[in-house]
Parts: sequence; structure tokens; C-alpha cells
Amino acid sequence: MTFVLASNNSGKLREFAPLFESMGLEVVAQRDFAVPDAEETGLSFIENAILKARHAAHATGRPAIADDSGLVVPALGGAPGIYSARYSGGGDTDNNAKLLSEMGHLRGEDRAAFYVAVIAVVMSASDPLPIIAEGRWYGNISFELSGTGGFGYDPLFIPESSSCTAAEMSAAEKQALSHRAKALKALAPKLSNCQ
Repeated sequence: MTFVLASNNSGKLREFAPLFESMGLEVVAQRDFAVPDAEETGLSFIENAILKARHAAHATGRPAIADDSGLVVPALGGAPGIYSARYSGGGDTDNNAKLLSEMGHLRGEDRAAFYVAVIAVVMSASDPLPIIAEGRWYGNISFELSGTGGFGYDPLFIPESSSCTAAEMSAAEKQALSHRAKALKALAPKLSNCQ
């Protein structure tokens, strides 16, 4: 069975490809079908993941996998949360600058944060029982950007038990530890029942 990955985000596609391959899943990006990104009108990671999966399944007529992910900073009331990609209204550079500004006064435990990824799988656009899996990656927000790997908030995110940011990790290290890897690990046994 081939699934459509409901994303046009190049960084996300690069990160997901080896993870899906390791699960033995054949996944084709929605951009290969010229499917635009879905509007993320949900109020939770779960709602947005389902919206994106249904959108890709409807546009392609194939089963679809979508994720909604972001960074959660409890001291900021959960921000940037579901708005992580559009936190500043600009791209990654502006988002990181805004996060540093918002957290400038915070110290110690108040700099705690976690990445969350929710994956939704639908067999069709009207699938009444989407398969859902979640993964979280805990850490802290640095006081300055460091590293050139990854994307999003990776240059600011220092995972627990690490002294470097996610952007300083190798792709293999990040793939073994990330929120997406954890969500896919939780998804694997649920998905094996559908194939």
C-alpha cells in the first residue's frame, strides 16, 4: 500500500523519508500530485493532522499520512504550539528571533520546552477512524542560535541529556531521538493492522 505524505515542507519530507523507509512504508509526497497544503484551521495538533490527511486523501484518492508538529513552551502558555510554523508571520529566522525575544526574561526551568508530533493516517478522505499517534521530545530553549542542521526551532532546542542543539546533531542522531521518530514508533503497531 502506498501512502501520500500530506506535506510540502522540504525539511519535514527529508526527516520523514528514512523513518518511513525503516518501517517498510512506501510514501509519496503530496507535491508529486501538485496538491497544495491544507488550511490548518484546527485548534489542536490532532485536529490539524487529521485535516491535512483528509485533504491529501481527497485530492489524490489514496490513503494519506499527515503530521502536525510544533514547539511547546509551557512558560509561554504553550506558544508557539500549533502556530509554530507561522509564529512570527515570517520564516524560521523570524520565528526563532521572536521566540528568543519572548523568552528573554525567562531563566532555569522556565526555559523548558518540548517538540510534539501528532501523526494521523486515513485510508480515505471520509475514513471515520483515523489512526493517531503522538511523540514528544523534551528539552530547553537556548539563549542563542547554534548549529546549521535541521529546520524550524532546531538551532534553539537543546534536548534533555544533551549539551548541543538539535541543529548541531547529525541527521541520524536526530532521527533516533526526535518527536517524529517517537510518533512513528507509536504508529507502527497500529498501522500494521491496516496493511
